[in-house]
Order: sequence, then structure tokens, then C-alpha cells
Amino acid sequence: MRNVFGNIFTLTTFGESHGEAVGGVVDGMPAGINVDMDFIQHELDRRKPGQSRITTQRNEADRVQLLSGVFEGKTTGTPIGFVVKNTNQHSNDYDNMRQLFRPSHADYTYYNKYGVRDHRGGGRSSARVTISRCVGGALAKLALRPLGISIQAYVSQVGNIAIDRDYRRYDLAKAEDNIVRCPDPAKAKEMEELIMKVKAEGDTIGGVVTCVIKGCPVGLGEPEFDKLHAQLGAAMLGINAVKGFEYGDGFDIVEHRGSEVNDIFLPESHQQDGDTNAKQLEKHAANTPTNHSGGIQGGISNGQDIYFRVAFKPVATLLRPQPTIDINGNATTIDARGRHDPCVTPRAVPIVEDMAAMVILDNWLLNKTVRM
Repeated sequence: MRNVFGNIFTLTTFGESHGEAVGGVVDGMPAGINVDMDFIQHELDRRKPGQSRITTQRNEADRVQLLSGVFEGKTTGTPIGFVVKNTNQHSNDYDNMRQLFRPSHADYTYYNKYGVRDHRGGGRSSARVTISRCVGGALAKLALRPLGISIQAYVSQVGNIAIDRDYRRYDLAKAEDNIVRCPDPAKAKEMEELIMKVKAEGDTIGGVVTCVIKGCPVGLGEPEFDKLHAQLGAAMLGINAVKGFEYGDGFDIVEHRGSEVNDIFLPESHQQDGDTNAKQLEKHAANTPTNHSGGIQGGISNGQDIYFRVAFKPVATLLRPQPTIDINGNATTIDARGRHDPCVTPRAVPIVEDMAAMVILDNWLLNKTVRM
């Protein structure tokens, strides 16, 4: 089982939903970065359960403890180990699932692949293990701060309730003003009402998270197998419950002609202060009046905003009876208990941001190796 993410900036994770703890090791973190523990904890608080009436009511503090790699408030360039204790497991809620497979969950595939599975909350397949991604992503965000790179995600759709696809129409900072994390207050209220209705029925609903990366320099990403959008797609599709990824205009672009969606370049010559290459080469910055490409062309960032959308399916565990089979293949019925999200998208917002942050930082570091 591969548990390592990244190339230069890497995150190795460990832990299960109902185990002693979850945690990880971040390697490749540049030295001298100010470590804001309040910020890191805030990232975890945005993800943690029990934060509102539309999330699972599992009550976890999710307090992170850094074990290494930081001295007097700064990173030392050595591996950063961290741990978050599990303190509010209700493992007995899953006793009736020991011999059963939950429909559309990882139970069946895990059991057939490994021959053993932790039935308590899904074990390693639980979304609780994304805690480690939030810590790694928070550290990446701290490293990106001095570079002027910012990442903002928000809920743009729940069920059939959606806001305009153009993120420029909204003040994205307002996404944190409501429990749905949608920058449109009126639509956020409708989304909240829909989630509560679905929850009361013992059902679940899916949604979409949109993410915008600003300040990304030109040149990140590799032109062949590690295209930047492919890396972002892999990072997002590796998040629990994700079923779709598109960047730029995505699938909508197929309805148009090239003359309608090409991003025309408007050249502007300039020389970058402090750039040793500027002494040898004339630098050209190109602005585009449109950004249908989503900030990436040929697999490489072009300096414009990078934006993408991530589709999350309805949570697989329903609080109502469902037909299924047991580990012997016999037909039966599962009646799940426990505490589960009726809609995962509001809690997924920080996870999307943090995975994006790790991808961008990893590529920024990698890009420092391509030219002398």
C-alpha cells in the first residue's frame, strides 16, 4: 500500500479511523519557514467533525502535535513528524458491519485485495485519515506565503443547487462566513436546507468544490507524464468520495470552437529584478484577457489563475436499511449506525486546498532544478 505523496516535498501518512491516532511525516520542507501553529490548527478545525449541524457529530478536538523538524518556531529542513490522537471513537456502532459490506464503500474492495479489513469506520479508507493531508497542506501553505501564492476553495454546488461557475463574480473570502462554505449567502442557505432535509431522511447528497490558485508563477509542471493539471487531478481524485475533476472550462469547452476559447496573448516585455537569467535573456510576460485554459497550458502553469472543480459523491453510508451481501456472498440487509456526514463537501474544502498546496510547493521546488 503506497502511503507517500509528492516528489521533493513529500507526505507519508499513517493511522486508521478508530486506531490510536493518525499522523504523518513531512519531508523536503524548506528550512527557515515560520511555523504558525495557530494556522495549522485552524486548518484542522475547518476539517474536523462536529463543527456544525450539517456535519457528523463525532466530537474530536483534532489537536496536532509536531514531534520534530521545528526549532524556535522555524523549520529546520529535517523531517517534520506529527500526530493527532483519536479520542472519541464509538467502535461498537460498527459491530453489525463486521461481516457485511456497505454498498459503494471500500469494504468489499479492501477485503478482497488484502484478505482482512478494519470494519470500524472503514479503518484506513475512512476520511479521518485526511487529517494528515491537512497538516501537510498547512505546512505547504506556510512555505507558499512568502512566494505570494494563495489557494482558496469553496462549495459551488450541493445537489442541484449551484452558483455561477465564474469565481470572479464572488468575494471568495465570504465562503468562511457560513457553515456550507459557499461565497453566495442566499445559495448557501438553500444548500444548508437541502442538506438538513436529506439528513432527516437518513440519506446523503453530493456536491462540488471549486478551487482557485492565485500568484502561481509561469513554469510549474512537467510537459509529459507529470503535467501540472494531471498532478492536481491525481491529488484531488485521491481524496475520499471524489468522483470527478476538471480544470479551466473543463467539459463545457467541448461545445465551443477554438476561435471562441483560445486565450490570446498580449505581450508585455519586462525584466525581473534579482533574476540572474534576466542578465542573459530578455524576459517576456504574457497576459491573456481570457483564461479558458485554467492557468495551465501544455501541462505547465502560464502565470494566470489556476482554477478547477472537484465532484464529491453522496457519502456511501446511509442511516437507513440497504440490501447487501456478507463476506460469504449471502444476501442480507445492512442497517448502519454511527455518526456520518449527510454531505461531505463543506468539510472537504480545506482538504482540497491543502492537497493543491502540496502539489504547487512540490512543483515549485522541483522547478528550481531545471535550469542553472
